[in-house]
Amino acid sequence: MNKTARTLVKLALLALPATALGQESSAPSGKWSVGVGAAVIDSPYAGEESRVRPFPLVSYEGERVFLRGISGGVHLYDSGGFTFDAILSARLYGFDISDLGHAELVANGVDPGLLSDRDDGIDAGFQATFTSTWGAVSLEGVHDISDASGGYEISLDYRYTWLFDRTALTANAGASWMSSDLAGYYFGILDEEIARGVAGYSPGSAVIPRIGLTLMHPIGASKWQLLGSVEYQFLPSELSDSPLLEPDSDGFGRVVLGLSRRF
Repeated sequence: MNKTARTLVKLALLALPATALGQESSAPSGKWSVGVGAAVIDSPYAGEESRVRPFPLVSYEGERVFLRGISGGVHLYDSGGFTFDAILSARLYGFDISDLGHAELVANGVDPGLLSDRDDGIDAGFQATFTSTWGAVSLEGVHDISDASGGYEISLDYRYTWLFDRTALTANAGASWMSSDLAGYYFGILDEEIARGVAGYSPGSAVIPRIGLTLMHPIGASKWQLLGSVEYQFLPSELSDSPLLEPDSDGFGRVVLGLSRRF
């Protein structure tokens, strides 16, 4: 796969926020949802700018097995108000150094020629979700099994959906704790880079809060529906001070618009 195609795929899979995927998962058992969308993503990395890219929207919800964008899994326990799942998901945080800005990295005191690319990862773990009239709370813990970073992440999210006739508006808020191995791999300077002469930077573990809104609206009496969402993630100082990022990057956001059809 060439570089352009790989970038498109990565942006496609990253584009749909957790709130939208959670809302897709409420589809009747055994239903597919397929469609297309476009995302505007603001990158915090040095020299990268906002991008507008098309992407596919695909989800499936069975009685035991589910697919939700970049993740999938199996319901190990489901009582209606509580589910406990085994999950497998892609971590598409990887990037090629050549995609970053040469001048911007040099201005940050880093020689791009001494840096290494960062690989994507594959996470495995468990997710517990409590659902009630007051909303839904999800607790997730995953570990990188691809040996890209070898790190861990624990996430806690809350979402609440308002229904206006057939239109659904979901608000979400949450945070993720990244282990030092995970944060260091994607936001720090690697040991091999230090050995080449790059000044070391190790952010340690970090907590990344996030907020978002997702709107889903059916089109007439058909099975088509419109999707719109916005999400913003706040970067703590231990990550925003990274020489790989734009100076004073305190967070990044994304906007998604899509059209899908249920089958």
